[in-house]
Amino acid sequence: MAVDPTGRDLKEFLAADPEGPVVMLNLLRFAEEGRESYDRYASALRETFLPRHGGEVLYAGDGEPALVAEEGQVWDAVLLVRYPSRAAFCRMVADPEYQEVTRWRTGALREAVLQPTTPWIRG
Repeated sequence: MAVDPTGRDLKEFLAADPEGPVVMLNLLRFAEEGRESYDRYASALRETFLPRHGGEVLYAGDGEPALVAEEGQVWDAVLLVRYPSRAAFCRMVADPEYQEVTRWRTGALREAVLQPTTPWIRG
């Protein structure tokens, strides 16, 4: 299962609205023993890369048993991360230092959803 966006994914993502704000929904399912590796990645993200690229974690939490979901739709963790623009997100992903630490995320996950969302009301 894919856990990282491809170059093609990023190109389509950026073309949709390069300068508008975006909140990324992260649904995460950890590999066995993956939580510690993800925590290292998350620490680097919060301390270095989000401040550098104007992002902020709006919410991070552990998944609980779902009230309504199909089988297999329960996630280990959920994050909402706001970026000032899709271009800012893409700059972060292209940052050579970020690329060094993203291996912690990749190795930590068995499955992931990284879905851009846009606000219903802007301003």
